[in-house]
Amino acid sequence: MADQKEYSINETTGTWLGWIGIIAGLIGFAWQPIFMPIVALVLGIITIQSPKRTIGWISVAVGAVALIVGLV
Repeated sequence: MADQKEYSINETTGTWLGWIGIIAGLIGFAWQPIFMPIVALVLGIITIQSPKRTIGWISVAVGAVALIVGLV
């Protein structure tokens, strides 16, 4: 028997939240260098709780890099 995790967020919602987080992080490089990367980090962390974990980690990474660049 395969272990199946019970997720509170379905796959489609996780995909959309991940992509919105990535887009928010990318926008954070040019506009709102503090607010938008934080949005990307939060959406990425939420997405990690879904079946689409990889896109969530990408959103977290883009948000973190954009936040660091925005603070410097």
